[in-house]
Amino acid sequence: MNRKQPRETTSSTSGSTIANGDQPATAAVRTVGSRNRFEQYRQKVRQRQLPKGSVHSTGETRAAKDRVRSSWQLIRQFFGLLKPYRAPLALSLATVTVSTLLGLIPPAGTKFVVDYALGGKPLPPFLQGYRWLNSPVRLLSITVVAVAAISLIRICIHIWGRWHATKTSKNIQLAIRRRVFEHAIRLPLHRVQEMRSGGVASVLREDGGSVGELVFGMLYNPWRAVIQLLGSLVVLAWVDWTLLAGAIVLLPTVFVTHRAWVSIIRPQFKAIRKQREQIDAGAAESFSGIRIVRAFSRQKRESARFSEENNLMARQELYAWWWMRIVEIAWEAMIPIASAGLLFYGGWRVTTGYMTTGDLMMFLVYLLMLLEPLAALATSATQFQNSLSGLDRILDLLAEKPEMVSTPQSLHAQQSTITGRIEFDHVGFAYPGTEAAALENICLTIPAGHTVALVGPSGAGKTTLCNLVARFYDPTSGRILLDGRDLRDFDVESFRSLLGVVEQDVFLFDGTIARNIAYSRKHATTEEITAAAESANAMEFIRKMPDGLNTLIGERGVRLSGGQRQRLAIARAILADPRLLILDEATSNLDTQSEQLIQQSLMQLMKNRTSFVIAHRLSTIAGADLIVVVEGGRILQTGTHAELMATDGRYKTMVEQQVKMALGTVAEVRSEK
Repeated sequence: MNRKQPRETTSSTSGSTIANGDQPATAAVRTVGSRNRFEQYRQKVRQRQLPKGSVHSTGETRAAKDRVRSSWQLIRQFFGLLKPYRAPLALSLATVTVSTLLGLIPPAGTKFVVDYALGGKPLPPFLQGYRWLNSPVRLLSITVVAVAAISLIRICIHIWGRWHATKTSKNIQLAIRRRVFEHAIRLPLHRVQEMRSGGVASVLREDGGSVGELVFGMLYNPWRAVIQLLGSLVVLAWVDWTLLAGAIVLLPTVFVTHRAWVSIIRPQFKAIRKQREQIDAGAAESFSGIRIVRAFSRQKRESARFSEENNLMARQELYAWWWMRIVEIAWEAMIPIASAGLLFYGGWRVTTGYMTTGDLMMFLVYLLMLLEPLAALATSATQFQNSLSGLDRILDLLAEKPEMVSTPQSLHAQQSTITGRIEFDHVGFAYPGTEAAALENICLTIPAGHTVALVGPSGAGKTTLCNLVARFYDPTSGRILLDGRDLRDFDVESFRSLLGVVEQDVFLFDGTIARNIAYSRKHATTEEITAAAESANAMEFIRKMPDGLNTLIGERGVRLSGGQRQRLAIARAILADPRLLILDEATSNLDTQSEQLIQQSLMQLMKNRTSFVIAHRLSTIAGADLIVVVEGGRILQTGTHAELMATDGRYKTMVEQQVKMALGTVAEVRSEK
């Protein structure tokens, strides 16, 4: 579509009129833009150009995007997920079988009432020996009571079985969501960073829920329909096989209907799920950056973007609704036409004496019981494809390889046996998806218990080097040794139990202060938490909080200042008692007084631990056992502060520039006074 996109406009009407693309008057909305996008989408549907592979918006691999699974492949995968739940599912299917068969009995009472109780016809030979049934009133009463009793028994059995099916469906949803979460959280770091938090939440909620719904969409309801279908066919064959032949003609239409629409409906559902994922991710992003949104007065633009994306999804859903209704309309027209034709034929056979009135009425009741499951199977095909599209997306995510999978031969790192000697042996690294090397030929040895200060300009590779130490990534070339063993030989999760990390961009969880400090040691006592907070100079402000350590700090610690968040992060690292410590600008958000107060605590924390410190302040760098100057992904200089200052080089230049800037700032302040 080569239409020119219109500029952003503001709606002046109130209310929401999705049908013609107008938006509420709450924001400037690109209504024409969403209409154009929908027209492009509709064109793709008509031309069968919607992608049949994965439609995640989270940067999956090319193999995942090109993967196309047939319905039978998805069904086999689903049955594989059902293995732990075979017993409750078998019970549910058994109960629905019994309840459905019991449901076939009451319509037979129609013949007894019409032919024998009301019509005066003699009872069948097998009942003629029971004289007490010869009374029409008594026969009518017994028939009605029997029908009511069987119906009540059927309802009880049906509800009991459906409860087990519902419980199993919820258990499957929980298991799938847990499995997807555990898998996603172990994906390679670059994949996790590509995935948007709101999008992942959408996959867990929507797609994970739809997999559980397949218990009803693919097993329980179809099984019930098949039992009712087969039972009705048997009864109809017993009543009149010629009428049965006319009813059977409708059977192939179920298969034809399903095959005709599956290639159109499922891609639409996958596209709708992708759109919903993008909406959730965008909304989560807007609220996470609410300070920036308000600082730049972009509330209207964010509302407009949210409205436009929802408008597009609403159009997609309405378009899919029409495709679904085509199937239902066809069946709603077919059933009364077929019933009318069979009624005419049956009435003719009654008038000619081939059937009784009771036979015809019973046949019509069973005919409806035959057509009901046929219609249910046909119209549920679209919802079935919707659930399959959710399963398809779940399987795409589970098919991605997790990070650094351990093997039975992997070593389990233990605090008591690791000294902390780190060696970089000709290490090179390039981030996934990029060609430029972030680090080249890094050779460096750090004795156990030593503190290394990494200095250099932004983008030099300091954080990348620490990421390799933390094994967030593995080197592209070369190797990193811990106590003489390649880091790749260690189980990654046991290795990270040796780590303590304090980053410049501190992340805190929504909860109490105590919970955030104890995140590194879940069984820590209140005394240990308090001691860690004291060491990080955090108790100074914690005591001023209304609930002390039990004060709620909000998502990402929004109720705290930057310096307070950083001190909590330091307390968290102190409590972890790590063997390897990484401080990435750990004091950058602290004022000079606060920094001085916790420098002693940091020095105590780094004592007898191998520590990597990224900092720009001379006060943090000067006391390191080894200073490493990094620039352009290479090591330019190494040595102590005194050694490097005694040599003309990059480090001395950086220090002199920092001192000169500090003196210039002081002079400027004095001149203003």
